[in-house]
Amino acid sequence: MALVSEFLSQLTLSHSGEREPLYPTVVPVRDFDPARDAARLEAALKVKGVDEQTVIDILTRRTYEQRREIAFDYERIAKKDLTVALKGALSGSLEALMLGLMKSPTQYDASMLNGAMKGLGTDEETLNEIVCSRNNEELAQIKAVYREMFKKDLEKDVAGDTSGDFAKLLLALIQNKRDEPSNVVEYQQIDDDARSLYEAGVKRKGTDVTVWIAIMTQRSVPHLQRVFERYMSYSPYDMKESIMKEVKGDLEKSFLTLVECVENKQLYFANRLNEAMKTKGAKEKVLTRIMVSRCEVDLMKIRNQFKKQHKRSLYQTIVEHTKGDYQMALLSLCGGDD
Repeated sequence: MALVSEFLSQLTLSHSGEREPLYPTVVPVRDFDPARDAARLEAALKVKGVDEQTVIDILTRRTYEQRREIAFDYERIAKKDLTVALKGALSGSLEALMLGLMKSPTQYDASMLNGAMKGLGTDEETLNEIVCSRNNEELAQIKAVYREMFKKDLEKDVAGDTSGDFAKLLLALIQNKRDEPSNVVEYQQIDDDARSLYEAGVKRKGTDVTVWIAIMTQRSVPHLQRVFERYMSYSPYDMKESIMKEVKGDLEKSFLTLVECVENKQLYFANRLNEAMKTKGAKEKVLTRIMVSRCEVDLMKIRNQFKKQHKRSLYQTIVEHTKGDYQMALLSLCGGDD
């Protein structure tokens, strides 16, 4: 029964009510032996100079559940916490990636959000990416885990670290007000919402942002996909063009992220990865965050979208823009060339 429930937890409901499988690049390894992996890790971390390749081979090719079993056996064998051992043996981007893999996807999201609001200044880019791209269930889990890990309330932290309409948008998403997908297509509601978006923005002088926030954070994803199509019959611009004309700054970025994730979430992440590797020095924090958080979710689909959109594979782009052990870890998470 445990295996059945674990399998079912890997599935999500599509808007047609059918179960839709995930598209991970990291899947459970066959003939899994946590004690053997733990012993190999102990030897790799103990050796002078550290055997990074063995660490990469094991941790990037096991699922979170398997890594958790390895960590249990590692502590039994080495009398030391595996996370502590990794911190002591690794450094830089490779360390950040490996420590990320030792958390569950929800714990990782919660820790990224906490890090984005820690200390002076706020990393709006990280807040925006995570909050605007996760669904109701994921956000509910993140809130619960955030409280568990940091003894603080995510909503209160976001409200304290952001302001204005940007804060209102993020908080509306965190409050899980979005409708669940339905098999019933509400044609009148679609038309009403499309017209409301137009009348609250492009049609008038000044934007009624509250209308935009309400519709974009409360309607289901399939409904919004139809709304954005219908919107074109009212507006001379598509939804993204309208956003760029009407609002600026963090609010603009959040609305754009929301629209892009509604239209094609995997393409959104593919574009984020491409953007992170455009410049000479790759934005390793962004690369790590997306590769770690999506490798057990939909990285295979992100890879496909990357190739389609940018005419080269994600694998080859990683080869061109990163180096060393960090590159090897990313390539392993990537799961192959296209």
